[in-house]
Amino acid sequence: MQLKLFTIHYSLFTFANGNEQSPASQLRDIKPLLEIPDHSFYIYWGLIGFFALLGLGILFFVAKKFWENRKVNLAKVYLERLKQIDWEDSKHAAYEATKYARLLATDERREELFSQLEPMLEQYKYKKVVKEVDQDTLNQFHLFVRITDESI
Repeated sequence: MQLKLFTIHYSLFTFANGNEQSPASQLRDIKPLLEIPDHSFYIYWGLIGFFALLGLGILFFVAKKFWENRKVNLAKVYLERLKQIDWEDSKHAAYEATKYARLLATDERREELFSQLEPMLEQYKYKKVVKEVDQDTLNQFHLFVRITDESI
């Protein structure tokens, strides 16, 4: 009887196992899932940082270029004001010429011309009544304007 019972039990067990076609029973040799290292978070923030630095660098150079152009434009404005001086009012013209010529005397050659022009203009300033500007002063002034115009 025991043998008969064992045979029935064994046959039921093999029948159950033999007919069991579940995916888990078929995939017994597959290893468990592995953790794959993911660096996308660091790559994401690295790219954001890189493009932020690149944008700041471009912004810096554009601002620097505008700043340099501003300086050149101021020099051109001063030169235009020198060219537009009305020499009929010699006292006011001497003050204006001194002011703008001093602002434009930035290199050695223009400083030397300004140092020659300034004493000529002094005789038309600080007095109540002044005479017309003489030809030597006008020639020196036009020489300064021409040299400044060439260098700007």
